[in-house]
Amino acid sequence: MKSSFRIRAVAFLASAAVLALTACSAGSSTSGGGSGSSPGGDQKLSVGLVAEPASLDFTTTDGAAIPQALLGNVYETLVKQDDSGKIVPSLAKSWTVSPDRKTYTFDLVDNAKFTNGKQFTANDAVFSINRVKTAWTISLKAAMDVVASAKALSPTQLQVTLAKPSNDWLFRMTTRIGAMFSESGVSALATDPVGTGPFKFSKWNRGDSIVMVRNDDYWGSKPFFQQITLKYFKDATALNNALLTGTINVIGTVQAPEALSQFTSNDKYQVIEGTTNGEVLLSFNNSRPVFKDLRTRQAIRMAIDHKALLDTCWAGRGKLIGSMVPPTDPWYEDLTGVAPYDLAKAKSLLQASGAAGKTLRLRLPTLPYATSCGQVVKSMLEQAGLKVQIDQLEFPAAWLTTVFKNADYDMSIIAHVEPRDLGAVFNAKYYTRYDDPTLQGYLAAADSGDEAAQVDNMKKAARRLSEQAAGDWLFLLPNLIVADKNIKGLPTNAITENFDLSKLAR
Repeated sequence: MKSSFRIRAVAFLASAAVLALTACSAGSSTSGGGSGSSPGGDQKLSVGLVAEPASLDFTTTDGAAIPQALLGNVYETLVKQDDSGKIVPSLAKSWTVSPDRKTYTFDLVDNAKFTNGKQFTANDAVFSINRVKTAWTISLKAAMDVVASAKALSPTQLQVTLAKPSNDWLFRMTTRIGAMFSESGVSALATDPVGTGPFKFSKWNRGDSIVMVRNDDYWGSKPFFQQITLKYFKDATALNNALLTGTINVIGTVQAPEALSQFTSNDKYQVIEGTTNGEVLLSFNNSRPVFKDLRTRQAIRMAIDHKALLDTCWAGRGKLIGSMVPPTDPWYEDLTGVAPYDLAKAKSLLQASGAAGKTLRLRLPTLPYATSCGQVVKSMLEQAGLKVQIDQLEFPAAWLTTVFKNADYDMSIIAHVEPRDLGAVFNAKYYTRYDDPTLQGYLAAADSGDEAAQVDNMKKAARRLSEQAAGDWLFLLPNLIVADKNIKGLPTNAITENFDLSKLAR
């Protein structure tokens, strides 16, 4: 989503499809790559996903499904992450940082054009950066608040000055807030995106698919496929059957991991398994009186047998993490021991806090992992002495309005897939309504300090979240992809917001 929606959430989400570093797998890899292949004429590809976007405008609409489809494919950024998570050039071929760490000077490519025919220049970059601050409405826009000014020094040189040093800002420029727009191409973002990327938006068959075609005027390496269709499914069985019958060529996000054997036993298909940024969060509405008591929050965490839950609702695929940091981030620590499964202690804490016997409303999006795991959560919490009422909310529209926007819920389950989204998800203004000055202090120190201070303070922030039981991290979604055997360039790990279609080839 991003959070990942960052709301961010979901889609993988999200919500979507896609989008940390483990101490042992420091970065993602790709199985092959399409960028070095010759364009494949009129060859076509169809990718099956879940959680269709509610709009194509990620400047005003939350949800991970939009950047999953458009970022890097239609829209490009000045800088991007490579497969290992390193920040590398994109529309900016190089950049320098001033000694005080506040001024960034970018040298831009001189041969990029938008799909409306306009040349990309530093003025477009200035427009795009300023527009995040003035026209964007999603909460992720706050990452651009640190920018004091952006100006074009020449058509190919951009200078951005920050109000204070920020470790986070350049990284955020690899995400959706760093997308470059044409001033003459923003009048219909919800239905007609205009970017500089390797693909052009072609059409959106609402309720079914989004079609993109190769941008033959692209300034970089041309994609292999002339047309790629992103086809959306609400039912995991229908998604699997679509691949089995040849309707699609790739399942971008497996939604029924218990059914993988039908593909692993068939040499027509390849199965890829890696990691993601998708923390599946049992979120608490921390503004509700029942969650004001730390003992209640801790009890809920201790009442859940996370290994049993993962085995039951997601076929054991995924990783237990214990806080809001995936193992591909530099500050990852295994915090599953902070709140170990202890049903007796959970019951005792609920009695002490006065929450025992109370009814909590668990409002779930209609996403396979949420509906499946929600039943397990309900059963485990009721064993501890709570009553749980499950409400199913259509995703994205109903869930985004009811839970994400209006915070009309007690608990929910959503995968936050945006990279490094701890601070974005846990604050007073977000749907979690989590207000903790100590946490904010750690985050501020992490952003302003040197690299060592960043790692140290982000570890403190993650531990603070876990010890304060701001939510419960059920597990980290795996990157599970199934595809025809001859498809190359599929990502092993999904550590960014986008599904890079330009690398795919046959």
